[in-house]
Amino acid sequence: MQNLLNRQVLLRNRPKGEPKAADFELAESPRPVPRDGEILCRTIYLSLDPYMRGRMNEGRSYAGGMNPALGSVMIGGTVSEVIESNNPAFPRGAFVLGFNGWQAYAVSSGAGLRTLDPKAAPLSTALGVLGMPGMTAYVGLLDIGRPKPGETVVVSAASGAVGSLVGQIAKLKGCRAVGVAGSPEKCAWVVKEAGFDACVNYKSEPLRPALQKACPSGIDVYFDNVGGDVLAAALTLINQNARIPLCGLISQYNAEELPPGPNLAPILVHRALIKGFIVSDHMDRLADFLRDMSQWYRAGKLTYREDVVVGLEQAPQAFLGLLRGRNFGKLVVKVGEDPTLKSC
Repeated sequence: MQNLLNRQVLLRNRPKGEPKAADFELAESPRPVPRDGEILCRTIYLSLDPYMRGRMNEGRSYAGGMNPALGSVMIGGTVSEVIESNNPAFPRGAFVLGFNGWQAYAVSSGAGLRTLDPKAAPLSTALGVLGMPGMTAYVGLLDIGRPKPGETVVVSAASGAVGSLVGQIAKLKGCRAVGVAGSPEKCAWVVKEAGFDACVNYKSEPLRPALQKACPSGIDVYFDNVGGDVLAAALTLINQNARIPLCGLISQYNAEELPPGPNLAPILVHRALIKGFIVSDHMDRLADFLRDMSQWYRAGKLTYREDVVVGLEQAPQAFLGLLRGRNFGKLVVKVGEDPTLKSC
């Protein structure tokens, strides 16, 4: 008998500081029914990403419009299977990348969906190396960082979904890649598996001396996912005309008051460029990203790691762990069965 209920994770409270499990609510509702021109999607994978913390706040979102209302489904990227279709562009059995949020089923008109080919790459990669995190790394490094062969590129959160790809793209462009991560295991993976030249463990050694040792020629590009102490240390080592793509500030996402900022004098002295960016503003680069990253992926030039949590009910705790740096690689929730993984 088909399951006619839809499991959902709702935003129950707006957090003050660090979110808690009580800020989420696991709920059930009738499974939606597609109307003319619509499709019913069954969620297979849900992406968990740091930006979701900001979307839990009240007020306007940097993405445009208002953040989700209390009692609504938490937002998030998804890979889904079309199980009912009244839209010939998305037949039953197709796999799609969308933004259906933290729920098991969703109805869509098809707007904004992208069809996926499971023969080209595992479905989950559309949420990581071949998805938004991958495009964030690609656009931020190449368009804002503008790395040149022989330069030194430093990236914080280097074992994460974005940071690990930044360093690998830097290597493909002939640069020295240096990561900053938060454990010996993560640093070892960044160097041995992802191919960085060095990685600094910010939790176990004084940050500036360690960065200086890893970057004897200074820093030409600092790709920042963290802010805070890592940004402050990196600024002291930047070279003239350095570029700083500012992707995230996860160190302060849970802060109730903004922490004291780093000394920005080196920005002036070295004529450095800091540019904040949101990848959704760069969708004109999607075709280039998919072409290049798919080629590098198929050629085995990119290493990626996934941290897969099973069950929609596990999403809140997994998200809290993400904000504390507990994940290792791209964090994905396996919400439903992935039929492409069945053995013959």
